[in-house]
Amino acid sequence: MILYPAMDLMGGRVVRLRQGRFDERTTYEAEPAAALQGFAESGAEWAHVVDLDGARAGEPVQHELLEELAGGSALKLQVAGGVRSAEHVARLLDAGAERVVIGSLAVKEPDVTQEMLQRFGPERITLSLDVRVADGTPVVATHGWQADSGFSLWDVAARYPEARHLLLTDIGRDGMLEGPNFALLEDAVTRLPHLAVQASGGVTSLEDLRRLTTAGAILGRAMWEGRIRLAEALHACR
Repeated sequence: MILYPAMDLMGGRVVRLRQGRFDERTTYEAEPAAALQGFAESGAEWAHVVDLDGARAGEPVQHELLEELAGGSALKLQVAGGVRSAEHVARLLDAGAERVVIGSLAVKEPDVTQEMLQRFGPERITLSLDVRVADGTPVVATHGWQADSGFSLWDVAARYPEARHLLLTDIGRDGMLEGPNFALLEDAVTRLPHLAVQASGGVTSLEDLRRLTTAGAILGRAMWEGRIRLAEALHACR
């Protein structure tokens, strides 16, 4: 399993949000480039980097910083936030990003998303779907988790048989340190065998990582708060 240490950025600073709420954030002292270097020194090969300003604005805000980080890091970077066009994707890939994450666009503009998958190839695009589980059905949320799309995870995933990577977040678990939604993740792995699923939200212990059956996992708050050492987490994923 690939472990993706996560770094969320606002105003060029490293932060973490509680359940996606911009008014409930923690700011860390680490400089972004230094944080990535630390990830690499711990043995990571990948990192997940999010422009939260771009995600909130619905357009690129910190893409220059993302480009600098992608071009200056030895890690393979999966970058996200404010990606709304093929030009945004091309800029980030040209700068050195390994994969670019497509979120709300995958729900709202499937034709555009399919064109991106065809143009750049499914290995360079990660679909990101944030869900709330209601009456047993994972319903995809948009607009910074504020709106219900009306589509289930399975509805949206079915639009993209050519896709290869899916970042799946259970909103209720993100940043809460309550453990992943193992039932949802196992269901996704079974029902979407063509997708390499990345588990996002809730990882709080090494045992959580050992239990996951997904192709990848995002490690965020538990790492930043010192509950899990990255080197130990990487070892647990082998």
